[in-house]
Amino acid sequence: MPKENLFLPAAQELDLRKWENCQQAVKGQDIVIHLAAKVGGIGLNQEKPGELFYDNIIMGTQLMEAARQAGVQKFVAVGTVCAYPKFTPVPFNEENLWQGYPEETNAPYGLAKKMMLVQAQAYRQQYGFNAIFLLPVNMYGPGDNFDSSSSHVIAALIKKIHEAKRDGRNYIEAWGTGEPTREFLYVEDGAEGIILAAEKYDKPEPVNIGSANEISIKDLAEMLCRQMDFNGEIRWDAEKPDGQPRRQLDVSRARDEFGFVAQTLIEDGLKNTIDWFLQNKT
Repeated sequence: MPKENLFLPAAQELDLRKWENCQQAVKGQDIVIHLAAKVGGIGLNQEKPGELFYDNIIMGTQLMEAARQAGVQKFVAVGTVCAYPKFTPVPFNEENLWQGYPEETNAPYGLAKKMMLVQAQAYRQQYGFNAIFLLPVNMYGPGDNFDSSSSHVIAALIKKIHEAKRDGRNYIEAWGTGEPTREFLYVEDGAEGIILAAEKYDKPEPVNIGSANEISIKDLAEMLCRQMDFNGEIRWDAEKPDGQPRRQLDVSRARDEFGFVAQTLIEDGLKNTIDWFLQNKT
């Protein structure tokens, strides 16, 4: 798609919590891909569950309704793996999505995003509106959020390791036990999956977007230490929450429906992310 045909407003330009801004965002558009979110790691989810619920549910609900009213041909709602139940059979299959309550620390955020699936299916049923719903895993890569108050685990660990090296400390502190597992998706793969879905998928069922590779937080931290040449200790703070015990997606629907298969090995994706951070740190 030619770049000049894209309209990519930033949050500072259009606050989607305001109805008139949602109308402006969708005006004259053929396809709307809703990527906007208020999002962060476990710490932010614990600190601001009300904001995370309200901001995300109001943005999604208003933007989809504005798109429907404006005659948008297709709406791509990008949800979150946090919508899945806390104890979901691994690998997570889309059919498991309603079989329990999400992990408590991020349930308000996960449920707010999950409501876009309900809205998309209801709008398809009543209005014939072509809205689809995607469930990406934790994404990472160049341009990630490295703000200590709201970053996710990969960005948070990279920053902690960098600061320990800079300050001459021989240890870093990490949240939880290190035992939970996560699946990570490199940002370029994630963008490819979303674009393929926008081009080729027109069904009501939700679709997982992931890499299908599971890694423990402990192994992830050790991999980052090796890549950043840090030989210090990782001190795990078990008083801090671990979050969901395991995360790994069944990605067969995305492969079968629109041919998406993630290509980036986590070692390569982490190296690219570290390089970007070191070149752009402030």
